[in-house]
Amino acid sequence: MAFNGTWKVDRSENYEKFMEKMGINVVKRKLAAHDNLKITITQNGDKFNVKESSTFRSIEIDFTLGVNFEYSLADGTELSGAWTMEGDTLNGIFNRKDNGKQLTTTRIVQGDELIQSYNYEGVDAKRIFKRS
Repeated sequence: MAFNGTWKVDRSENYEKFMEKMGINVVKRKLAAHDNLKITITQNGDKFNVKESSTFRSIEIDFTLGVNFEYSLADGTELSGAWTMEGDTLNGIFNRKDNGKQLTTTRIVQGDELIQSYNYEGVDAKRIFKRS
C-alpha cells in the first residue's frame, strides 16, 4: 500500500523528448511541462483508484491489477492496457489505439518520492512526484 497518498509532480527527466516521440505538438508539450500534476492513489488489495488533477484536466481512473482497461492521455491519445505488480513496482503496458504502438510505464515509491518512468519507441522519461 506504499502508493497510497497524494503526490505532486516535482521534476521531470527527458519528458519533453518523450512527448515529442509520442507525437504531441510543441504547444501541448510546453504546457504539459508546467501542468502541476497531482495524483492521489488509493489501493485496496489489487484494486486501485487514481485521481489525476492538473492545470488542464481532472480525471478519475479505477483499475484492477491484471485487468485491461481504456485510458486517454491529456492530449487525447487513447490507450488500452493493464497494470501489474511485481514486488514493489507497478508495471503498465499500454497500446495506442491509433497506431498500435506500445507505451510502457512503471511506478515505484522510493522514500518520499513516487517515480513514474515511461518508455515509448526507445525514448525513456521520468516524472518524479513528492508526497504532499
